Amino acid sequence: MKRIFLSVILILIATYCTQAQNKVAKDSAKTITKPTVKSSSKKKDWSKVNLDNRPSDHFIFQYGLDGWSGRPDSIRTKGFSRHFNFYAMIDKPMKKNPHFSVAYGAGIGTSNIFFDKQIVNLAGTGSSLPFTDGTNSNRYNKFKLTTIFLEIPLEVRIYENPENKNSGWKGSLGVKVGTLLKSYTKGKDYQNASGGSLYGKTYIEKVSNKRFLNTTKLAVSGRVGYGIFSLHGDYNILGVIKDGFGPTINTYSVGISIGGL
Repeated sequence: MKRIFLSVILILIATYCTQAQNKVAKDSAKTITKPTVKSSSKKKDWSKVNLDNRPSDHFIFQYGLDGWSGRPDSIRTKGFSRHFNFYAMIDKPMKKNPHFSVAYGAGIGTSNIFFDKQIVNLAGTGSSLPFTDGTNSNRYNKFKLTTIFLEIPLEVRIYENPENKNSGWKGSLGVKVGTLLKSYTKGKDYQNASGGSLYGKTYIEKVSNKRFLNTTKLAVSGRVGYGIFSLHGDYNILGVIKDGFGPTINTYSVGISIGGL
């Protein structure tokens, strides 16, 4: 009886070992060792990018809104105060990474600030620039102060596509240094306190004088855009009015730029 029992046990053990060996063999057959493939991709050497078709000079046109920060409540601006700027720029890509470049140029920057029933007397002879309230007295139906600067912009730029500046995202940070070429006020349709026209609606009066205004401009600037269009913003660090001739007021601008950036 014992021999029969032992024989059965040995047969079972032998059967189990045989099945185990067969399973291992099948699993080994299913296992496929994948060859190790080393990545052949290399980081692009941007210093070897072809920039032959990339223009080094271009024009930029800017148009948008202007405002005065820091002005007291006694100075009332209104309406669509605006600017128009035009620049010719030269772009110099960095050799090691043409995603970045330095640009400089020259151009004209203008600002037109409109006032609400108020006259800015550039012809004044006092020690401060007069802002005359015309709410209950004679005033102009439309009145603005215009400044025109010769400007030199300097920028550091970044391009998504350095081979084609007119495609992809782009941005810039920089400064603008300028000197005042001309400043004048323009009043149209001189009226009485009741709004009646005194000299006709086509009457225009201009007064030009630089005496009260800061003749130097130093502004920080920035742009971000896609293709040939971008949004820009400027902030003039130096005041509009000369020190000692009135309150400290700074001009800020936001608008749309058209050009190759």
